[in-house]
Amino acid sequence: MKHISIIVSGKVQGVFFRISTEKEAKKIGVTGFVRNEKDGTVYIEAQGTEKQLDDLVEWCKRGPDRARVDAVVVKEILLGEEKEFKVMR
Repeated sequence: MKHISIIVSGKVQGVFFRISTEKEAKKIGVTGFVRNEKDGTVYIEAQGTEKQLDDLVEWCKRGPDRARVDAVVVKEILLGEEKEFKVMR
């Protein structure tokens, strides 16, 4: 298991990025959370196998239909205790 943080920038707020990320994460089978940041980015923490996380990162590079992703920054972080994937405010 790995735990990563993902910061997605571009036109990623107001385009259903968080709810779409939650759906995709649950489909892939990762746990964690997604939230909007004050600087206009979307912050994600996700935990799963390397393949699951790679799949989520690849999805984040596209995002939902209305999004425009300019950059995706991924960092490995310490394992968390997440039991599900959720949207945070």
